[in-house]
Amino acid sequence: MSPRWKNRPEGSNWGDFGPDDQLGRMNLLTNETRLAAIREVTHGQTFSMSLPLDYPGGDKVSMGRKPPQLAAVQLADGTEKYNFDLARFAPAFTDVINDDVILLHTQYSTQWDALGHVGSLFDADGDGKAKKVFYNGYRGGEHLSPSGEGKGPYAHALGIDRLAETGVQGRGVLVDLHAVYGRERIRVGYAELMEVMAKQGAEVRQGDFLCLYTGFADLVLEMCGNPDAKLLHHSCAGLAGEDQQLLDWITHSGVAAICSDNSAVEAVKTKPRGEDCHAMLPLHEHCLFKQGIHLGELWYFSELANWLDLNGRRSFLLTAPPLRMPGSVGSPVTPVATV
Repeated sequence: MSPRWKNRPEGSNWGDFGPDDQLGRMNLLTNETRLAAIREVTHGQTFSMSLPLDYPGGDKVSMGRKPPQLAAVQLADGTEKYNFDLARFAPAFTDVINDDVILLHTQYSTQWDALGHVGSLFDADGDGKAKKVFYNGYRGGEHLSPSGEGKGPYAHALGIDRLAETGVQGRGVLVDLHAVYGRERIRVGYAELMEVMAKQGAEVRQGDFLCLYTGFADLVLEMCGNPDAKLLHHSCAGLAGEDQQLLDWITHSGVAAICSDNSAVEAVKTKPRGEDCHAMLPLHEHCLFKQGIHLGELWYFSELANWLDLNGRRSFLLTAPPLRMPGSVGSPVTPVATV
């Protein structure tokens, strides 16, 4: 129990890292696990695992999220500051300066989900009333405010800045689902994931980043900023979030985070399953709400996957801090793999 909850969800770890914890399974990233991850580096070669942040393109792939808008900074006199000649103010100056501003939807492209991104309606008080609750009992409307003291929506707890403070560096393990399933739309449950991991020799340890290569980001790049949303939504593998055996494995595996090159990590079902109330995103509910496991989406793994295959490896050093933006529940990220 904690001051914020009397009941904790079945299958959750609320309170295990302390009553006020906001990092979840990132607590498993220790000095020792980071040192072990650094020992994975044998060649010193790096791979960027980010899409261009203006991809997928358009606004049809991800509901409500718009492409970035790039503009010049406005000066006090209303003029734009871009390729700006300081000699305009003083002939002795020779500087030419570019300065711009970006309006960016934080989860449009390659991204991290903060723990405040997805919660659930849950009776945390034991009074029979379901309320908006997030990881470790933090509350919607109180800790995650729709009108944060004049700042607009604001995460006073579980924001992406909490993740940024950790540095986000550890051992990544790549599971190549694309090599097995191609671009077939398939729901990968426990049995399928274990079969692929055993075949590829992918060993997951406590504190690891589980990375899933499905080929989805490759398909996005091939569409050159003009995505076919229908084709994308019917292509490539995703985890079967409704598979309880898979969720149990995620709990006991000790993974610190799950990162995928698709748009949700899990294969989303938009139609209800039966008549009982349940999460549309059961993997998000399990990871973000119950276990405090951060999710990375729309990462790019193709070049890294090819190198690992050629060198008979599955693991690497992963470095992926998000923007340290207080109040935000997601962030673009440029993950880097070092092998």
